[in-house]
Amino acid sequence: MTITIYSARRILTMNPSQPEATHIAVDGERVLAVGDADTMPHGEDCVWDERFADKVIMPGFVEGHSHALEGAMWDHLYLGYFARNDAEGREWSGLKSVAEVQARLREHAATLPPGEPLIAWGFDPVYFEDEDGGSLRLTRNELDEAVADRPLVVMHASFHAMTVNSVMLERSGILDGPSVEGIICDEQGLPNGELKEMAAMFVVFDALGRNLFNDVGSPHVLRRYGAIAAAVGVTTITDLYNPMTDDAIESMVDVTSSPDYPVRLVPAMGVLSWSAEEGIERLQAARSRNHERLHFGLAKLMTDGSIQGYTARLKWPLYHDGHDNGLWNAAPEVLTDLVQAYHQAGLQLHIHTNGDEAVELMLDAIDQALTLWPRADHRHTLQHCQVIDHAQLRRSAKLGVCLNMFANHIYYWGDIHYQRTLGPSRCQRLEPLASARRLGIPLAIHSDAPVTPLGPLFTAWCAVNRRTASGRQLGEHEAVSVSEALEMITLGAAYTLGLDDRVGSLDVGKFADMAILDDDPLQIDPAELCNVGVHATMLGGRCHGCG
Repeated sequence: MTITIYSARRILTMNPSQPEATHIAVDGERVLAVGDADTMPHGEDCVWDERFADKVIMPGFVEGHSHALEGAMWDHLYLGYFARNDAEGREWSGLKSVAEVQARLREHAATLPPGEPLIAWGFDPVYFEDEDGGSLRLTRNELDEAVADRPLVVMHASFHAMTVNSVMLERSGILDGPSVEGIICDEQGLPNGELKEMAAMFVVFDALGRNLFNDVGSPHVLRRYGAIAAAVGVTTITDLYNPMTDDAIESMVDVTSSPDYPVRLVPAMGVLSWSAEEGIERLQAARSRNHERLHFGLAKLMTDGSIQGYTARLKWPLYHDGHDNGLWNAAPEVLTDLVQAYHQAGLQLHIHTNGDEAVELMLDAIDQALTLWPRADHRHTLQHCQVIDHAQLRRSAKLGVCLNMFANHIYYWGDIHYQRTLGPSRCQRLEPLASARRLGIPLAIHSDAPVTPLGPLFTAWCAVNRRTASGRQLGEHEAVSVSEALEMITLGAAYTLGLDDRVGSLDVGKFADMAILDDDPLQIDPAELCNVGVHATMLGGRCHGCG
């Protein structure tokens, strides 16, 4: 087999024993050697490739918390506050008023067949003020003014809430009165169209005959997701809330089996969709379908919601602006029992914990599980943990828990947290990366795409610079260095997925997964980190986007 030797301006290996190099030898799908030209293999079977000689090579980025919904939602209308590029590269302007939201809805509705439901996403009410200066409550009234002749569903940016119009309320039977938690009512006690968390939203999905979260099982969605990831340097990506239906499993196996698929896919099964016994059996059976570009085995548990959506569970003093505390996606005792069941089965849990009360509950559950069934290398990972406090950090270190923090949150919602939801004091520990690192906690950072755009270098920029959209710096003492942030989007994220033996660094025997960059992240101004271009990626020695 031919051995290909690539040269580069610089190779940042993320291998502590050999942090940088100028050449890398690839034999088939794996790294054979890393070093300078003199240490490379020589012989008739060696081909020297200079096409990246002026580029910087890194391990392919590992996105440890994102969703294949990033590939699905561009089938629907974007209503976000921030401008955003879709999967085809078209830029959608951000919408700064409810009137602009209504105008885009009307324009799009006019292109649809009569009666066809309109699904939109990305709206974030926390960026809009009501008459009293508080967060706007988008209701069916505003949606009815825009679209009243068909069902209308607007998913919020957090994906933990939606607002629907009166036609959709009537079709789903919600107008008859609340039947599940999360249906918000007006002063007259009537549903106002706002639905929070999974139980309430699933009532709408049932009426539509379509669960949007199950769209991730579509082959075209998975292909689009892979293409979006590769374009920003990602070679290993998660789908961190997969329904794991039979159809979804077959689609993932089929799509990732193609040698042209540009990423390794790591789905995590949403455990709340199954009883503990069914979920464990299903996940263990799926592991037999694993191959080099598909890795089953992770379980995802949803505890609370989002801070900006007021559905996260916070400890005292709760929300800074006096809002009621958030919602649990299942009763705390049920969540605790699920942790123990999956832990006992030897499976790895990735646990959504936005609020510090949710963190506390899950640390208690993991502590109990480890007492009953000790496991030295469980790698249970708390996801988001945006305002985890220092006592909880020390406890996480003691329990061997990994943390994957939502660094992008600082930019997109830092100003909102400062002014409304958390207040100035708690914002100083928002995403406390430096403190967690000092305690030796295994760390990753993520985008939670499609909640925020997929782009690990932007996520690293957030962790380093800690700037909000307005330019305010939050928590300067929790900033990390560029090299530390780069580790969190490569080897650190790979560790939280249990894949650091194969991806996350460029080392002999690992997969030849690379991100080829136009500039050197360690040589530029840290404020420019988010502007480093991705020239191409390589997965197992196969180049994507190389031209």
